Amino acid sequence: VQLQASGGGLVQAGGSLRLSCVVSGRTFSSATVGWFRQAPGTEREFVAAISWSGGTTYYADSVKGRFTISNAKNTVYLQMNSLKPEDTAVYYCAASDVENKVVVTHIGGMNYWGKGTLVTVSS
Repeated sequence: VQLQASGGGLVQAGGSLRLSCVVSGRTFSSATVGWFRQAPGTEREFVAAISWSGGTTYYADSVKGRFTISNAKNTVYLQMNSLKPEDTAVYYCAASDVENKVVVTHIGGMNYWGKGTLVTVSS
């Protein structure tokens, strides 16, 4: 499984960005794709995830109401609105072979990782 993230960049606080993650190499029948982020000097943390069927979504409390995860064909999107400086981080796309909230909202629950894309929010 390969995951290719893109869409990062520099944006002012209050602005929006949309990240994309193209998943290739395998078709999921029951799995989850998610986004994690890592700011300098911090641990990687969960942001959002969606079941490959598109029926179930999960969000970190810090992004609820501002970020929306969705998918279409082999691409998962993360629409980020009302961005804050504290959203600055490298964002990683990851996939899990299971659909389980407890599992997929933790780094250890993800089986496949893509390279990150940098999001910088200026104040």
